[in-house]
Amino acid sequence: MDDTDRRILSVLQTDASLSIAEVASRSGLSTTPAWKRIQKLEAEGIIKGRVALLDPKKLGLGLTVFVSVETADHSEGWLGRFAELVAAMPEVMEFYRMAGDVDYMLRVVVADMDAYDAFYKRLIAQMPLKNVTSRFAMERIKQTTALPIQTGKP
Repeated sequence: MDDTDRRILSVLQTDASLSIAEVASRSGLSTTPAWKRIQKLEAEGIIKGRVALLDPKKLGLGLTVFVSVETADHSEGWLGRFAELVAAMPEVMEFYRMAGDVDYMLRVVVADMDAYDAFYKRLIAQMPLKNVTSRFAMERIKQTTALPIQTGKP
């Protein structure tokens, strides 16, 4: 991947709905080379998909919860079952296995406290968990999906 690919990626992260001609123009290319590079970036899995970003509050999803999970079972089988369970829960936006004092971290988006309580009850009913701690976001100060792509030499 070279600086031209990185410029293309930066443009697409800003607005993936741009035409190929506009992406090419903003990347310093003509249309065909830009299109071929985008196809290659997609084939290599660097571009994983193109999506519309939605406003959760306008969809009635005003509560973001960061859920820390600790478990007494660290076996591969337990993780497989837990990962499958969590992946099937549409409220979970992100799911990480952590290092440190917390084993797993989830970012959950729901309508309100009642919806979170229902989610929490489903979560704890299906798997043995040592500790579940919920942290409620008061305000989103920054959110981005754009990765910090550097072009040129440092």
